[in-house]
Amino acid sequence: MSSDEDEFRDFVVARSPALLRVAFLLTGDRGHAEDLLQTALMKTARRWTKLVDREASYAYVRRVMVNTQISWLRRRRVVENFVDVVPDSVAQLDDFSAIEGRALPALAQLPAGMRAVLVLRFYEDLSEAETARLLGCSLGTVKSQTSRGLGRLRAYFAEVPSNYATHREEL
Repeated sequence: MSSDEDEFRDFVVARSPALLRVAFLLTGDRGHAEDLLQTALMKTARRWTKLVDREASYAYVRRVMVNTQISWLRRRRVVENFVDVVPDSVAQLDDFSAIEGRALPALAQLPAGMRAVLVLRFYEDLSEAETARLLGCSLGTVKSQTSRGLGRLRAYFAEVPSNYATHREEL
């Protein structure tokens, strides 16, 4: 086995949990997040030997995930049916329980681009300039999407009753 394959395997083992959390925030669904990460890793594996700066591999895969998610959303518009009661057979989110809380439903109501900006800015702690470079947009776009996104989140949380925790306990 070549050293490139070993290096890629080590990268996947070390960084997959963090990348999966980012994918989960981008998609809002564990299954879609796993699909998104798998697709991004497959795309990255094909280009691994051409990556000059291996230290930037995490950022590269993250960008592939953002671009892939936006591409998927443009291609297919899936209508989801929400239910009041979750079936017993649904798997637990394991280490996603911290994200699941109130943030996920709030992020889910945002457009994909706006969600990507907020995830990269506040979850991944990237600067406005880094976010703009990663998404291939202007600094002004990142600023306006951040402002609008935070405004929508504030409005969302103002509308959501404080008994949200009670609703979660019912699940």
